[in-house]
Amino acid sequence: MTIKTNLQAELKKYFGFDQFKNLQENIIQNLLDGNDVFVLMPTGGGKSLCYQLPALIQDGCAIIISPLIALMKNQVDAIRGISENDAVAHVLNSSLTKTEIKKVLSDIENGATKLLYVAPESLTKEEYTEFFKGVKISFFAIDEAHCISEWGHDFRPEYRNLKSIIEKIGDFPIIALTATATPKVQEDIQKTLGMTDAVLFKASFNRPNLFYEVRPKVDVDKQIIKFIHERKGKSGIVYCLSRKKVEEFAQTLQLNGINAIPYHAGLDSKTRAEHQDKFLMEEVDVVVATIAFGMGIDKPDVRFVIHYDFPKSLEGYYQETGRAGRDGGEGYCLAFYDYKDIEKLEKFLSGKPVSEREVGMQLLNEVVAYAETAMSRRKYLLHYFGEDFDEIHGEGADMDDNMRSPKKLTEAKDELLQILKVIKETNSKLKLKDLIKVMLGQENIITKSYGLQDAEFFGSGRDYSEFFWKALLRQALISGYLEKEIETYGIISLTQKGKSFIQKPVSFKIIEDHDYENLLNVSFDGDKKNSAILDENLYKDLLQLRKKIAKKHGIPPFAVFQESSLEDMALQYPTSIEDLTKVYGVGEGKAKKFGEDFVTYIAKYVEENEIETPDDFIVKQIANKSTNKVYIIQSTDRKMDFEDIANAKGMSMDELLSEMESIVYQGTKINISYYINEMIDEDLQEEVMDFLMKDAEDDSMKTLLEEFGDELEDEELRLMRIKFISEVAN
Repeated sequence: MTIKTNLQAELKKYFGFDQFKNLQENIIQNLLDGNDVFVLMPTGGGKSLCYQLPALIQDGCAIIISPLIALMKNQVDAIRGISENDAVAHVLNSSLTKTEIKKVLSDIENGATKLLYVAPESLTKEEYTEFFKGVKISFFAIDEAHCISEWGHDFRPEYRNLKSIIEKIGDFPIIALTATATPKVQEDIQKTLGMTDAVLFKASFNRPNLFYEVRPKVDVDKQIIKFIHERKGKSGIVYCLSRKKVEEFAQTLQLNGINAIPYHAGLDSKTRAEHQDKFLMEEVDVVVATIAFGMGIDKPDVRFVIHYDFPKSLEGYYQETGRAGRDGGEGYCLAFYDYKDIEKLEKFLSGKPVSEREVGMQLLNEVVAYAETAMSRRKYLLHYFGEDFDEIHGEGADMDDNMRSPKKLTEAKDELLQILKVIKETNSKLKLKDLIKVMLGQENIITKSYGLQDAEFFGSGRDYSEFFWKALLRQALISGYLEKEIETYGIISLTQKGKSFIQKPVSFKIIEDHDYENLLNVSFDGDKKNSAILDENLYKDLLQLRKKIAKKHGIPPFAVFQESSLEDMALQYPTSIEDLTKVYGVGEGKAKKFGEDFVTYIAKYVEENEIETPDDFIVKQIANKSTNKVYIIQSTDRKMDFEDIANAKGMSMDELLSEMESIVYQGTKINISYYINEMIDEDLQEEVMDFLMKDAEDDSMKTLLEEFGDELEDEELRLMRIKFISEVAN
């Protein structure tokens, strides 16, 4: 049935706006005409009004299916705010008492309620299905409709059954809305909801006021704290993938004078609601959250969105960055990327069913491609969502790091051909790290087992660094010349495109893993300025000084201070032993043993160069509980089993090892040989100790895994590193 009404007048009456945004008026009229409607509109585009206004002006109650209690509460408060009658909008979910549920159902029966927000799980309850059959319903709205699709970034099984549930209640128009859907997801949503004939409205996904930047995950805590301090008083969201990281990082921000609170699904509903309200009411500046926070939260002046961990999909990334600058003002989207994080997610996928693995791997490949691309990030994102963008003249064309500071591209056609031929000749049976070993001529168990050390191509890539081959292989994967096998996790094989390239090579330009020492600061008046995060000259001097001290003590340089500690010194300029203990990874023991020469040199450097020491750069870390430290030292002295130590303090083995690493890196000895002797052969122990003393350039897990990864597990290598630092450096 077509409903004719003056929509402009209704808009003014209920919301006080003089005109509709974008496609809103057409969408509403189609819904009032009884059509199914599918809306793709970016965050901040005004999706909510597309179902709120028609619900308010029609007879009956609109049922709004929404995935989050926080989202429902936010929207109900907003609707009640424009009405004299609180019964105009209600929620129906698991958070209500029996008395509250009775009141909601009564208001619907009396015709007082125009919008009812329900979770998909509530609709599956038979008593509600029967109740809805007996009341007047205007239409169904499905918000955050990407949750329907298994290709979507927040898959919810209950969403897949919505069509059959709605049909049980009756035949009503449906409006489905989402801020993020690729053509694949869009097709899946429409098919699942039986909406293939729906009228489709698709607004541009371009948000020209958002600036996109991807940085390497180096000293990430320090970078984020510095970034937020530069935007004092502005609202922002920091997204982390795990609840534990959310809690830890919120505490770190608080310690460093930032008004921040955590938000994740592990908090009770009352705390979540309180934290959300504090953010909306500007009692706090920053929320550190998992992806549970933000869906539909109507805060227009979020000025930055930071991804501490890179999201699992570009849909998730776009949705979350979309919460910045919804008022059209400044919106800075900063993400930290480390390929190791992607590898962890890949390992997590390896235990999933094949179909889920395939989808997950495809989503991750797209994320890597976006993070590592040299092209306009805006063009890349919009293309992903099926939209063209002119990266030269388009609105917001210069609003990303790649356009402001273009990456250097290198022609690598010959090198790609070289490695593709190696993959072909080895019958696609090597993992990425083993391929790099072959190219560099480095033997390991895998290369020996296949007898590759005698092959003509072994060591054929020695002219280039490990970083070059890693970058080339990743970008060959992104470009579709190679693929990672799903069944045999991590094996690299040729695609048809890769086989064709061997027959007929074409130009192939790659981005080299470049130096990120200078990080880009962006001002929103179109200017750009570079700001070094550390004093390069001092850092180089400290590297030389470390080498000299190491030689004097007959130990490797990394056993004196780690490079991350030197970087921190070149940032904080510690001029006393007390200052030095505030530097990352330097405890009292280290400071007293090796520190005198360093603080003397830095004090002289500061005086000669008239440097004001930047106290605000010092990042305060959450203190390790001293009781833990004392308990661990005493327990290892008594030769207690590590599992017993961990259990006594409620820690996982990973957390215990992290505590031990912290203890030894700060200069305190710890005796763990008794435990290691039970696990690792004495000759192999000696081999690792010799390697660290004589051959290793650093003591990173990457270095150790490359050398001993086929013989020892990560945990065993961490133990050996703790033993080495304790015995040699402390």
